[in-house]
Amino acid sequence: MGQASHRNSIFVTGAASGIGAATAKHFASKSWFVGLYDIDEVGLAEIASEIGSENCTSGLLDVRDRTQWAAAMESFSAATGGQMHVLFNNAGIGRHGWFEDIAPEESDAIIDINVKGVINGVYAALPLLKPTKGARIVNVASTAGFVGSPQLAVYVASKFAVRGLTEALELEMEPLDIKVTSLAPWFVDTPILDMGQTTNSNHKMSDDLEAAGAQIYPVSLAAEGAWEAATGTKTHYGVGKLSNQTRFLSRYLPGFMKRRIRKSMPPRGD
Repeated sequence: MGQASHRNSIFVTGAASGIGAATAKHFASKSWFVGLYDIDEVGLAEIASEIGSENCTSGLLDVRDRTQWAAAMESFSAATGGQMHVLFNNAGIGRHGWFEDIAPEESDAIIDINVKGVINGVYAALPLLKPTKGARIVNVASTAGFVGSPQLAVYVASKFAVRGLTEALELEMEPLDIKVTSLAPWFVDTPILDMGQTTNSNHKMSDDLEAAGAQIYPVSLAAEGAWEAATGTKTHYGVGKLSNQTRFLSRYLPGFMKRRIRKSMPPRGD
């Protein structure tokens, strides 16, 4: 475990793959000390080995479990001298399909991880964020947090919640010198695109995106967006031109946006 009290530090959930792993490596490349936390022990070990033990600490974390959050904060605090410059609330899951085809238990998991997991992270990290000058919380939302997307209804709801939480906390935390922002990616080449109706579904969202010729951005672009969200002055940060375009259209031309979405919808069965 590296001692990093003299360095900027970031705590990353969902760090074993996708945006979390890319962000961890990006910040490490800029000499930040990184906390890697995930439920994927093998993936964590690979990222930690790549970054180097002197640049990170790691541990298992199910973001639904407050006891695990407390243990993760204890280990991170020991490595950083009680400081945390950025909490990167990234862990998330999704399910893709018509609302009634996704089991209620799957929808429960989306809310528990994507919403409650973020809230748990803020509660757990505040004791480290408060004494750290210029600390920041970056919550990973989605372009789906700005526009309703068919076949992603509960995932959309979870990301709207993250967006709202971010905007409220930004105002609440300002007197504490804690900036709160969100990262709202368009489709990014990460494992979450493999979402189906269930965990082991053979039909994946990536199949539909490929068939539709949808634009998918590289995960490196999301890591660069995370850096902007951790250092910039805005509240929400997109990833990719289509993210910013969609957010603009949903705000200023909602009727046009709805018509565009309806045209792109696949036909429904009975």
